Amino acid sequence: MSDIKGKYKKILEDLEKNIKDPEDLIYIKEKVIEITTMFMDIIDRLTVLTDARIKEIEKRQDEINSKIDSVQSIVDEIEGDIYEDEDSYEFEIVCPYCNYEFTTDIADEEKDEIKCPKCNNVIELDWNQEEETGCNGDCSHCHGEVAEEQGKYTTKEEKDDKNEDEDM
Repeated sequence: MSDIKGKYKKILEDLEKNIKDPEDLIYIKEKVIEITTMFMDIIDRLTVLTDARIKEIEKRQDEINSKIDSVQSIVDEIEGDIYEDEDSYEFEIVCPYCNYEFTTDIADEEKDEIKCPKCNNVIELDWNQEEETGCNGDCSHCHGEVAEEQGKYTTKEEKDDKNEDEDM
């Protein structure tokens, strides 16, 4: 800004040196000041408009950032649902003893039994069995249903004892 003031003063000094008639000099100085004032007004208006536009852009940017934060929190929740509990599986289980249906989280495939929350019987989990469409009633899943139809329930211990007897 000081550079502009210096140039402005130099222009006025040049006018004083080159214009000898005092009335012409006063007239020209007034016109230069008038033009300068017009330019300054234009610069001031442009500055005000620019400031208003910058404030509007900042406001929009804040709104966009808010929306991005909202979307990011949703993405974080989804990511957490997908990746956070990689070793935890949620299963829907029907108790073969009381037909109570419940959902449980099983942290790993190492767990081979679970207790029914209703009847407290131990339910054997078979991790190696693949889902089949045509079951003959001999699998551990259907074994409870077959036993229920026959009116007989077999506990895990009885199954183990029976398997040991068959192996001999």
